[in-house]
Amino acid sequence: MLNVQHLTKKFGEKTAVDDVSFSIAPGEILALIGPNSSGKTTIVRSIVGMLATDGGSITVGDLDVARDPEKTKAMIGYIPDEPVAWSGMTGEELLHFVGALFGVDPKTRAERISSLLPLFSLRGTEREYFEDYSRGNKQKWSILAALLHSPKLLLIDEPIVGLDPESAQIAKDAFVRFAKDVGAVLLVTHTLPVAEEIATSIGVLKSGRLHSLGSFADLRAKAGLDGSASLEAVYARLTAS
Repeated sequence: MLNVQHLTKKFGEKTAVDDVSFSIAPGEILALIGPNSSGKTTIVRSIVGMLATDGGSITVGDLDVARDPEKTKAMIGYIPDEPVAWSGMTGEELLHFVGALFGVDPKTRAERISSLLPLFSLRGTEREYFEDYSRGNKQKWSILAALLHSPKLLLIDEPIVGLDPESAQIAKDAFVRFAKDVGAVLLVTHTLPVAEEIATSIGVLKSGRLHSLGSFADLRAKAGLDGSASLEAVYARLTAS
């Protein structure tokens, strides 16, 4: 579903992403973890087409992001690290706006919005202004917006920031269900227990390079730790050198 090969991105003299390669098949959830400024968000924004790359290739399905930007964007649902909407827009209007951008007709949009609202028990709040929602509720509406047009790939940058424990579990279950039933998920997070819980594979980024990639069991073995070690312990060992 997603194939990233030799991705390189520079900002001036700084190389933010340095020759990174990975792929995600349908049914898989890949979590990218790493310290601040390790390239995680830059990778996500390059995939979604917000940043032009300096080298390498990115394909979604059989489509190249650089050559077919509109078609690839139609296959992607993007949940940014900071949920935002235009001032004066309600939650319901946000979903209609996003659906219209992706060419979803009004009748289908209304049906999908109605089916999505119960996910986080948001029915009754849809006509409140987005700017007045709590940080957690803004995140919930962003998740619904990413799901509205029935994408095949979810790109998620810090998925549960601001969510209460119950809503965080609902979100995690939704991502797992999406991967199982629909497509693939790329998850970027500093919340290592989330990656440990739902990811089928984990990539560790350090200084813009992909330091390690594999299943949790693979990373434990590489770190020289036993089967009881948490991802936090594995991460600390792998990034210490």
